[in-house]
Order: sequence, then C-alpha cells, then structure tokens
Amino acid sequence: MTNNKNPNQDTQDLSRRKFLKSGGLVAGGLLGGSLFGGLLTNQFQKGTKEEATPQASKQVTFDARTFFSRNEDFALLSAATERIYPENKNGMGAIELGVPYFIDRQCASNWGRNANDYMHGPFPSIVKTDVYQEEKRQNNEVITSSSVVKIPAGTANYQTKMTRGTFFLEGINAMEQTAQDKFDDRFVNLEPEQQDEILQMFEKGEVKFSGVDSSDFFKLLRKTTIEGVYADPVYGGNRNMEAWRMKEYPGPIMSFLDKIEEEEFIVMEPSSLRNYQGL
Repeated sequence: MTNNKNPNQDTQDLSRRKFLKSGGLVAGGLLGGSLFGGLLTNQFQKGTKEEATPQASKQVTFDARTFFSRNEDFALLSAATERIYPENKNGMGAIELGVPYFIDRQCASNWGRNANDYMHGPFPSIVKTDVYQEEKRQNNEVITSSSVVKIPAGTANYQTKMTRGTFFLEGINAMEQTAQDKFDDRFVNLEPEQQDEILQMFEKGEVKFSGVDSSDFFKLLRKTTIEGVYADPVYGGNRNMEAWRMKEYPGPIMSFLDKIEEEEFIVMEPSSLRNYQGL
C-alpha cells in the first residue's frame, strides 16, 4: 500500500496532540491543585469554622426603619411606647423588645397605607373656632383658615382621610408640639412624669387634632404598642420572644396532646413561627 500522507500533516497532528497533552496536564494540574489546595485549606480552616459556629448561633437583628425617615420622629415614637410599656422588674420595656420597629413595619405595610379600607368621604366633622378666635370675630378681625378646627362628629369609629401611617406622623408631630408648648423642651428630653402628662392629655382628647380626636391617636398608639410587645417576633417586635417568656406563653405550639394529661403547670420554652421554618 502506498502511504500518501503529507509530511506536513504529521507535523500538524503531532503539534495538536502535544498541545492537547500539555493542556490536559495543565487542566489536570489545576484540578488536582484545586482539590489538593482545597484539602489543605479545609484542614487549615477547620478550626476557623468551629470558632465561627458560636457566632452563627447568636441572635442577630437587622432592624432598620422603612417608614419613619426622621430620627427625631422615631426617637419620640420609641420614648412614647416605652412609657406605655416600660421596663420594670418583670423584664424588658417596649424599646428593648423592638416595639418601635414593629410599628415602623406596620406603617410601611398595607395596614399603614389602609390599602384594604374604604377611604373616601364624606368624613363627618363640625367646624369650630377657638374661644379666643371668637373674641377676634367680635372685633371684626380676620380669622384665617389655620385657626379653624374640625371637631370629629360622633361616629362609631374615627373618620379621616389620613392613612394610619400619616396618622402616626401627625400624632407624633402633635406630641412634639405639645411638649414644646407646655414644657418648652422636646418630648424625648422630658422627665418620665412629664411625658406621661402629655400622653394623658392625648388620652383625654385635650390636644388639637383637625378632623380627628387626639384620644383616637392615643388608642392607636397604645394598641400597636401592646401588639408589638406580644405579637410573633416575625413581625418585628417581641424580640427573642422575651415578652412571651415574661407571660410564660409558649407561642404557637402545634399540639399539646403529649402534655394535656399533666397535672402540674408546665413551663415550656417558647417557639416562634421562625422555628417551624427552620430559621
């Protein structure tokens, strides 16, 4: 048989095989090096991983405001909630339990935007002016629109076009203004007794609120504070289930069948919804 193969073709094949062989060695070296290096690295990192485990088991919070953009507003909200649910010998107060962050999240949610509520008027109210403004009227002085206060009419619930989030901002602004008018200082700088006095003024409806009774704001503030204390921690409050521990409440336990026959009171370690999600 006659070999008609071109000598140049042999050279090209040899070069290609040499390239593939060399490339394979390089790839194999990289792969083997990676595995070898990985084994070595893992050996060296073994101690680091074990040391990092306690850090991973620590309770980590990522609290951040999503609604209250001003530090001053959030500080006042925090101080007010702490007066409603203060720290005492039984345990943490509202601030340490994360209640201000709970309210912040609620205001940023559909609840805070009244997304599922009917929000169109009319909003029953009575137009009224202050007593000293009536004196001006008798002297034919001009009464501006800012001097007119709309008193909410008696209805089953408060009527306003403000969303709950806006209601909180307006209420906090009114608390700050009341503190400066009455004590010539910011609310957060007042003594606890003075802060309580302002909260009581709101509770009694003694503070001006156009279209809404100030007692409605106090009811909303107190209601959300208590919800933030005792709601599941997934909503931002009741940090580390400490409020449940104070009440010896175990949280959402799926079944008590294995304990229902017990005669003695059982103190159980509480479980959050996070526990059922493996978090």
